[in-house]
Amino acid sequence: MTLGGPPDETDAPAVDRARRAGRARSHGRISIAASSAPRDLMERSSAPGAWRATVLTLFPELFPGPLGASLLGRALAEGLWGLETVDLRRFGLGRHRTVDGPPAGGGPGMVLRPDVVAAALDAGPRPGPTLLLSPRGRPFDQAFARALSEGPGVTLLCGRFEGVDQRVVEARGMIEVSVGDFVMTGGEIAAMALIDATVRLIPRVLGNAASVEEESFAHGLLEAPHYTKPAMWEGRAIPETLLSGHHAEIARWRREAAERLTQERRPDLWRALSSERSEPAEAPERSGGEKQAGATRRDEGERS
Repeated sequence: MTLGGPPDETDAPAVDRARRAGRARSHGRISIAASSAPRDLMERSSAPGAWRATVLTLFPELFPGPLGASLLGRALAEGLWGLETVDLRRFGLGRHRTVDGPPAGGGPGMVLRPDVVAAALDAGPRPGPTLLLSPRGRPFDQAFARALSEGPGVTLLCGRFEGVDQRVVEARGMIEVSVGDFVMTGGEIAAMALIDATVRLIPRVLGNAASVEEESFAHGLLEAPHYTKPAMWEGRAIPETLLSGHHAEIARWRREAAERLTQERRPDLWRALSSERSEPAEAPERSGGEKQAGATRRDEGERS
């Protein structure tokens, strides 16, 4: 074989190597088999009548994100629910696809234009109610998630900048929804949280319906503490009741623990529940087993 030139046909090993190299990716890269990336899940068709979320956003590449993983991702791949993104930038005006303008009356930041948002919403049929993720909206809670899960789907507008022109909010009948008393840079993460909380309530998504029925907020209460092996860890034992095998006693223990946690950490929920029962909003008495459990309590997590 001549250095710097093509391989000599008489040099069989060199020819063979060259032919194999021609079938592979160039520039020394290893050959790669095509695989289903998380975003590919969104391109698959959901089953007829399946719950569907449509998200209007300036950053469609953020989806599905965590919605394409674990149980929700599997359910998305199986067509139990569907996800679509609409790029607001496609409806922008002029050569630069402008989507915002300065706030009327002055002030910092920019505001999403009503004509741009309306064009995106009107471009095609949208499932369910249209929600605007906004810190000034009504609180999103478990009851709201359950109501959405029982409908055909939801259309979500992810706010950016200082907000959205109020005229299009009113003209298109949007419902402003907040996932908490804090401000974020945009509505995309809030939209994912809302979709996650809703989709997991759709039948067959979680697989075990009991998981949904026994968790926090399912009955207006926070969930009781959880324990698993080992029975003794760093001098802390699992409450004896949970190891007794007595199902009625275990259920009573969990109910009392849930009631106590709700009264201590979410007095607003406890007052609402007590009002429904027409009972005074008092904390249940501690059981002996729970006194030990109290030493290892942890927060239920960030409030939705």
